[in-house]
Amino acid sequence: MRLVVTHMNLGQWAAEYIQGKINSAAPTQEKPFKMGLPTGGTAVDMYAHLRRLHQEGTLDFQPVITFNMDEYVGLAKSHPESYHSFMHQNLFGGINIRPENVHILNGEAKDLQAECEAYEQAINQAGGIDLFLGGVGQNGHLAFNEPGSSFESRTRLVDLTENTIQANARFFQNDTTLVPKQALTVGIATITDAKEVLCLAIGDKKAAAVARVMQPGTDINCPITALKLHPNATLLVDEDACSLLDEKSRARLQALQTAEPQAKQWCLEIEE
Repeated sequence: MRLVVTHMNLGQWAAEYIQGKINSAAPTQEKPFKMGLPTGGTAVDMYAHLRRLHQEGTLDFQPVITFNMDEYVGLAKSHPESYHSFMHQNLFGGINIRPENVHILNGEAKDLQAECEAYEQAINQAGGIDLFLGGVGQNGHLAFNEPGSSFESRTRLVDLTENTIQANARFFQNDTTLVPKQALTVGIATITDAKEVLCLAIGDKKAAAVARVMQPGTDINCPITALKLHPNATLLVDEDACSLLDEKSRARLQALQTAEPQAKQWCLEIEE
């Protein structure tokens, strides 16, 4: 796993990276490029840049298949804070992706377990995920895999922690009573089965989780550390998210920045 620190706009960096991956793969309808997609505040800017790249004619989404990470349980697809609505507003409504290539968990399914099993099957039938994108929760959660989630977990129904409910209240009139208490989420193993994983962490609120990733070992109470076991995983962060790095990691980063002060990014390999 690697930590990439940049002073660029993270959404732009990620969008251009995604563009490079898709275009290099030269996908076709017969051999599409498969992506796992997040929601949340961190993803908004990234999706704006992806829409821009598409509108500029440099990124074609017709041969792309997507699988979203999660969805609230009991929230109608048409609800403005559902992840179906989020994705249409922030990405799908501004690109040429085929509707049949979009996959989002149905939080209103009558049989939630069957919905989760069918989602895993759909990913397998598509041939797996080429690039899974994600954000990082303040407590290190990945999708809705809260602290304590098994690294072997698969798509399932989960109860949201009070920490996550409070963090998401800003999308529900700052009223925690309006935030759904359950969600459907891909599992950690669903994410790490992807050929490549790219997660973004912006701001000092994510600094504790980033600092934990840089410490030795993995921690079931910080799900993002599961990516340290992945052979091709990247954690993209801004400098504010590095504010709590340990002395050794900070020294390594400062050495890179001193050696290449004009660089757009600096990369630290993260040991298991």
